[in-house]
This record gives sequence, structure tokens and C-alpha cells, in this order.
Amino acid sequence: MAAPTRPEFTELVARFGRELYVFLWRMLSNEQDAEDCLQEAFLRAYRAYPRMQGEVNFRAWLYRIAGNTARTQLKRRLRRDGREIDLPDEDGTASQQADADLELRERLTAVRTAVRGLPFKQQQSLILRKYQGLSYAEIGAALDCSPESARANVYQALRRLRSELAVERQE
Repeated sequence: MAAPTRPEFTELVARFGRELYVFLWRMLSNEQDAEDCLQEAFLRAYRAYPRMQGEVNFRAWLYRIAGNTARTQLKRRLRRDGREIDLPDEDGTASQQADADLELRERLTAVRTAVRGLPFKQQQSLILRKYQGLSYAEIGAALDCSPESARANVYQALRRLRSELAVERQE
């Protein structure tokens, strides 16, 4: 039986580029940072690609690299800017619509802030599961942990978010 053929690197970029960009955008909440991290992730992957051997889950491998670049970018951002989250200002035309938009933006800010407050592995696990649609096995491979650990990280993240957001709603 012949060994499985390895895809060309450009095929991996074409297949997973958009998906990884969306993941990075969700992790970083900034288009430019997500684009920069995507380029950095693909550069790191390209350099490591010739050393890959055996059967590899390329999707999980690329998510691991992308997650590491996001972590590095977030650390840089925290050193540079502190813990502030900037949201673009938007003007509403109708008063009711403006109030509804403001309320929605406030809720989204609360969720985004709560997600940012999660431990990084829980934050990554949650985004990979709920937004990227990865299985627990894929999340485990991407985060270098077991599928059970990935499931526990998602569970703990959701539990913590529910608790924090319920407290905010009561206030």
C-alpha cells in the first residue's frame, strides 16, 4: 500500500487560509492583527513543513501554529496597550434603533470582555468549538491535549461565561 501523498503547501493555504483568518480575527478582534498573525502562522508553517513526517492532521497543526501566533500577538498588545478593548463608534439615525444598537453593542462588549478574561486555553477551546466547528479530537490535536481535556476546557469556559454574564445582567 502506498504512503499517503502530502498536499502542496499552497493547497493548505488555499484550503485553510480563510478559516484560520476567521479564527484569528475572533481571537484578536482586529483585522490587521489577524492578517499579520495569519501571515506569520503560514510563514512558520512553511518553514516547518519540510520536516513533517507520517500522517499529520494539517488542519489541527495549522490551528496550533495560528493559536500560538495569536497568543504572542495578545501578549504584545497587552504590553503596548494595557487591557483596553476598543470598539468602533457607530452613529444611529433613529432614536429607538440607536438605543437597540447601543444595547446590543454593550452586550457584545460584555461577552467579548468575559471571553478575553478566560484562561487562554479555555478561550481558544471555546472559539475552536463554538465558532470554528472543530471536533474535540481536532481541538485536542490543535492544543496538544486530549479530546477529554478539550471538552473540559470548553465546558469550563461556558460555565464561567454564564456565571459572569448572569452577574452582569443582575447589576
